[in-house]
Amino acid sequence: MIVLNTEKGMFLFEQHHHALVSGIMAMHWRFDAFLGEHKREQVEYAVAQHDRAWIPLDQHPKWNEDKQQPYSFIDYPMKEKMARYQEGVEQVEIRSKYGGLLCSLHYRSFFPEASEDESIQSFINEEEARQKRLKNELGDRVEDKHLNFHFDLLQFCDDLSLYCCMNEPGVTKEEELSWFRDGFPQRFKFAPDGVIAYWNGKSTVVLEPFPFQSSFQVDIPFRELSPERIKEEGLQQAWKESVLHNRTITFVPK
Repeated sequence: MIVLNTEKGMFLFEQHHHALVSGIMAMHWRFDAFLGEHKREQVEYAVAQHDRAWIPLDQHPKWNEDKQQPYSFIDYPMKEKMARYQEGVEQVEIRSKYGGLLCSLHYRSFFPEASEDESIQSFINEEEARQKRLKNELGDRVEDKHLNFHFDLLQFCDDLSLYCCMNEPGVTKEEELSWFRDGFPQRFKFAPDGVIAYWNGKSTVVLEPFPFQSSFQVDIPFRELSPERIKEEGLQQAWKESVLHNRTITFVPK
């Protein structure tokens, strides 16, 4: 779950919905800047499905007593979260081994160093073993240059979709979530210093340099819940009775 608290209320975005929007972004990526075109369909599939691990978790959100809001993808209990990560990767791998490899690399990147936590270290070891197996099975169909680009593309689209969910539409650069205030960390040939995003009004995001073939629009589903409603009915009931809305955003060049 992506949780955005504002003065107007609490906005909740399901992870899989956010990921599907990431997949739409990947589909619009510049033709002249896509490496390994023969794998494009599998890459787009991996980007769109990379958060399917969250589908069962987001259908039954849990309440975080400490923060007095539903658990988000940031603070969700780690053991259960990692188990779902692996289930999601396995589901992607069934349809696309290359897509499974990309998703495994994505989740492994959340833990850049070895850990003293046994469950985290076990997760790291198992995903690194999965990656080795998949690379062996795919053989010479895996080129490091292409794999690195596809991994960066997945993470960029993931970050840009998060940017759209985790900021209030129309905020100034100074008010943005600090994660993205200085731009996105991924580097591409056409963007050696990275891509930076700005809000222009409440429904337009400007990107510099522009990574897509042309301007396009996305709809990101979300639910709005009030703390009062949750207190009266409980989180599960309030969630079931909530209505899906759409946050509509158009991406344009500067």
